[in-house]
Amino acid sequence: MMRRQLAIISLFALPLFAAESFRPPAVPLVTHDPYFSIWSAADKLNEDNTRHWTGTEQPLCSLIRIDGKTYRLMGRDPRSMQTLEQKSLEVLPTRTIYTFEGSGVQVTLTFLTPALPRDLEALSRPVTYLTWEARAMDGQQHDVAIYFDASPNLAVNSGDERVTWARVRLKNMTALRASSQQQPVLEKEGDNLRIDWGALYVAAPDDEKPVESLGDRNSARTAFASGAALPEVDDTETDRQVDRLPVTLAIALPVGSVGSAPVSRHILIAYDDVWSLTYLERRVRAYWRRNGATAADLLAAAEHDYASLGERAAKFDADLMRDLRKAGGEHYATMTALAYRQAFAAHKLAVDEDGSLLFFPKENFSNGCIDTVDVFYPSSPLFLLLNPKLLEGSVAPMMKYAALPRWRFDFAPHDLGRYPHANGQVYGGGERTEENQMPVEESSNMIILTAAIAKAEGSATLAERYWPQLEKWVGYLKAKGLDPENQLSTDDFAGHLAHNANLSIKAIVALGAFGQLAEETGHKDEAKEYRRIAGDFAKRWPEMAIDGDHYKLAFDKPGSWSQKYNLVWDRILGLKLFPQKIAETEIAFYKTHQNTYGLPLDNRSEYTKLDWIYWTATLTNSQADFDALIEPTYKFANESPSRAPLTDWYWTQDAKQRGFQARSVVGGLYMKMLADSAVWKRWANASY
Repeated sequence: MMRRQLAIISLFALPLFAAESFRPPAVPLVTHDPYFSIWSAADKLNEDNTRHWTGTEQPLCSLIRIDGKTYRLMGRDPRSMQTLEQKSLEVLPTRTIYTFEGSGVQVTLTFLTPALPRDLEALSRPVTYLTWEARAMDGQQHDVAIYFDASPNLAVNSGDERVTWARVRLKNMTALRASSQQQPVLEKEGDNLRIDWGALYVAAPDDEKPVESLGDRNSARTAFASGAALPEVDDTETDRQVDRLPVTLAIALPVGSVGSAPVSRHILIAYDDVWSLTYLERRVRAYWRRNGATAADLLAAAEHDYASLGERAAKFDADLMRDLRKAGGEHYATMTALAYRQAFAAHKLAVDEDGSLLFFPKENFSNGCIDTVDVFYPSSPLFLLLNPKLLEGSVAPMMKYAALPRWRFDFAPHDLGRYPHANGQVYGGGERTEENQMPVEESSNMIILTAAIAKAEGSATLAERYWPQLEKWVGYLKAKGLDPENQLSTDDFAGHLAHNANLSIKAIVALGAFGQLAEETGHKDEAKEYRRIAGDFAKRWPEMAIDGDHYKLAFDKPGSWSQKYNLVWDRILGLKLFPQKIAETEIAFYKTHQNTYGLPLDNRSEYTKLDWIYWTATLTNSQADFDALIEPTYKFANESPSRAPLTDWYWTQDAKQRGFQARSVVGGLYMKMLADSAVWKRWANASY
């Protein structure tokens, strides 16, 4: 690539502004789906090996040689090698940017995952770009070379599996490939798993003059450090257990003489799963494969779009960060930026046999379920804001499943199965009994989200298509919603609870949302009836829930309290069922019951849910009150001793993780953006 082009790209590798120091609990690096998701769980990129979101090591390594001396940029090994000092880190929605300095050279390493919400082709491609940019800081010329390697661990579930590897020649590039020998496609299901089918690819364009090597990891690193060429002969024993005689996919990139003008090099790291999921007993492919594309097509298209995607991602990051700061301040923008790729990477974007969109989340480290209603409910604000068609890709398949004769209940399902198999509910009583189901929870969620999609898209087409299901569920809420029986809610870790005041709010809002949908779809009588019912229930609710200076956790439990986060949808959907005084009363009470790292979920425990705090904070019209609730969550993320991708369930007194990590629900942090209808409309119609 020509130096002029490199200079253009370098503009988009630089941080947007001089941000204050923020130490994420884990840093997103390569973030695409629940299987291809690699993070750094250390303060510095060169202090620890990179890891899959589950915590299992999936090592990526980078070294740099400056004037004959080699330093470590990424990874824990080789431990004997000196590290180049990390000076800064910035996490933006689509990019993570590290800056290092030493020996008169500044190096910027950028991880770009082009998760552009309106460009489904780019969003679905499982390709992350790594770009190294070097420039002299001392006015001198320096000889620079870059090294990168990836472990075949990325292609197996555990180290005792056997792997194979190969060198693949493509148009204008050579790719190194690693895969499991057995290829048990879609055989395993569950939570704490990594992929063990498909293939990992590491590639660099010929213009970068790469030198590739497939073989012993230590030999490749030693050769680079000594200034020698990487081993010319590939390891031919291409059937080996991962945790024995470690093999690596290595690339060396000569940079040459570097002065004050920045010079950059880049590689692509990709994963082709070939088959992604099963949906209602049939295998489905990733969205990017919908027209028959292969791994060769994937890499060629990704390399062709490298420069344009870099520019577009930089503009997207700048525009979104600007509006996030306006909406909630600097710390709010920092937290939502950290949540962005995590929310996307907990999903798989695929297509059904008829071409319809499937956007399925996995319940990471909760129970491994797929397309769980009370998981895409909390994550929904991000997708409602940026592309409601993605949320429709979660909601519509659940509607389709619920319309089948096999689902025989009068309430909505909880899930579609256990990842990666979306073949039918497994939670609670499954399709067999009502035991441990979430009837009010999931029925309300589905109605509310259908109304929110209609508002975002300006069309109630989805509601019209599945009107019989919505009618059935709203009938259940009419009978059971005001004063829920002893049943689970989305906060099922807290156990069953009868007379749940927050769950009652959700049901009332859903009744009002159904009335709104009925009006939009021409069901005038139902619109009138359910507006009346919702209004009547909303008037009765304060009398049932009031407890002096706040409202109760449960109607029959005086002295109790809870976050009434479901109330936010009354504002977002413009229903105006509940008086603002309820929110004001609750916010005033919450401010006196916070701990160091946040507001507890309710009076039963000191733990909290991160997403719900952001919904609760959105209830207020006061920026000071919003900040008062959000600031402790920023402190939590910055100081938590639990080094894992952002947890949504943690202890408010010591910032330790209680459970869950890397879940899509952090998309809920974007709720504040929906509260400004003008901002919501602008982003919902954007073309990034």
